[in-house]
Amino acid sequence: MGRVLLAAPRGYCAGVERAIMTVEEALRRFGPPVYVRKQIVHNTFVVDDLTRRGAVFVEELNEVPDGALVVFSAHGVSPAVKDEAGLRGLRSIDATCPLVTKVHKEAARMAEEGYEIVLIGHAEHEEVEGTVGEAPERIHVVDPARPDDLVTAGSGRMSWLSQTTLAVDETMRAVSALRERFPGLVDPPSDDICYASQNRQQAITRIAPECELVIVVGSPNSSNSRRLVEVALDAGAGAAHLVDRAADADERWLDGVATVGVSSGASVPESLVGDLLAWLSARGYADVEQVTLTEETLTFSLPLELRSSRNPR
Repeated sequence: MGRVLLAAPRGYCAGVERAIMTVEEALRRFGPPVYVRKQIVHNTFVVDDLTRRGAVFVEELNEVPDGALVVFSAHGVSPAVKDEAGLRGLRSIDATCPLVTKVHKEAARMAEEGYEIVLIGHAEHEEVEGTVGEAPERIHVVDPARPDDLVTAGSGRMSWLSQTTLAVDETMRAVSALRERFPGLVDPPSDDICYASQNRQQAITRIAPECELVIVVGSPNSSNSRRLVEVALDAGAGAAHLVDRAADADERWLDGVATVGVSSGASVPESLVGDLLAWLSARGYADVEQVTLTEETLTFSLPLELRSSRNPR
């Protein structure tokens, strides 16, 4: 018989919970369809559930009918997208995570102060695209794994920001490498990696050394979920895999495994973790011990349009 170490915190963070509740409340208050630009959060189960309830997910605003209601995802959008919504007469509700909004404001302020900004992150990620839109002429994106790829004259003042869902250690290694080339590189006023990403990474770091196998529940396009797999391996797990749901797990992973670590990304409902635990229990891993790093109590209010009687505009 094997055992399971269940990392905590795991699953929904405050920003994800706010974003999902935003779509749910918009559907309740205004009725379907409610259009959502991009996935509201990066989890296929959540997107499929909201689709069944009347949400319509689109890639770009040109897919939204004039005058319709559109929600911006938790990952944030550029000012240009908001301007386009206004020009189209769309009613909009911004479900951007407040911690992402903080990075947007830092980028805009630094650009106004004349800094060249190095944004550490993945160029294809929606959060990075939105942040770049705050000052596209001054922001240079560099992959955390390839900081030497940065191409910039670096002749003026330089500062750095980061995507909120990166691994902390990888980000700081990138900063150290950048500072070797640009000694005057200025730190942001506060840590950009979100508290939830850090807590989940630290929790999985605690259990990984005892685990021959770690399974992280999360969708493949979830940056913070993929980081958990990387962090688990770096922390000493024998193997680590990402699964969208329990049905994606492979029994062959369990060969010779006494202890399985389990966690989930910040956009994953707890029910999917429960399904994985049931899958493991049916295969002899019924002894579950939760290992808690810290308790999370932070909550975010819904967007103003959903806290008042007025319609979004």
